[in-house]
Amino acid sequence: MSEFRNEKIKNNIKELAAIFIEREAGPTSLITVTRVLLSPDGKRATIMISVMPQEKEQAAYGFIKRNLGELRKYVSKNLKINPVPFLDVGIDEGEKNRQKIDDLLANS
Repeated sequence: MSEFRNEKIKNNIKELAAIFIEREAGPTSLITVTRVLLSPDGKRATIMISVMPQEKEQAAYGFIKRNLGELRKYVSKNLKINPVPFLDVGIDEGEKNRQKIDDLLANS
């Protein structure tokens, strides 16, 4: 797959996942789609999320995991590629580390 096509697919999946999560998730936490990791062959995509407040992270992760089938239907309906990559979700540890560094710098 070309690098340009991969970037376009990742950006489209990121945008569609964010819209789906915003529409389906409750107002108890802020779930942000930080990036999408796409396998080199384009068959697997991992949606990386960040959740605030931190205490709601596991609940938000579980919610998205349970709704991956609906998310995949939404993405396949709005993303005109075939086949649509297998979707998975993960917690963006890099974003969590960045937030910790920001907190430490603010408190020093």
